[in-house]
Formats: sequence, C-alpha cells, structure tokens
Amino acid sequence: MHERLNQWEFVWAALAIGVIGMLVMVVWSMVAMMRAERRRDKVRRK
Repeated sequence: MHERLNQWEFVWAALAIGVIGMLVMVVWSMVAMMRAERRRDKVRRK
C-alpha cells in the first residue's frame, strides 16, 4: 500500500492563512485610521 501526500490540503491551508491575514490587516488599518481621525478632530477643536 502506497500512501501519497495530498498537496491540496496545504494549498487550502495557505490560502486560508493568507485570507485571514489580509482581513486582520484590513481591520487593523481601519481601526488605526479611525483613531488617527479622532485625534485630528480633537486637536482641531482646541
């Protein structure tokens, strides 16, 4: 009996890691942008 390595499992895992990482970066950058806008508005009000 010969057991072969299924490469598609690694492809799907890499794709999932890439998509999840991209979503985390998008959320992180949006939060940073909103914080920067709040700080800018706070400074402008003074």
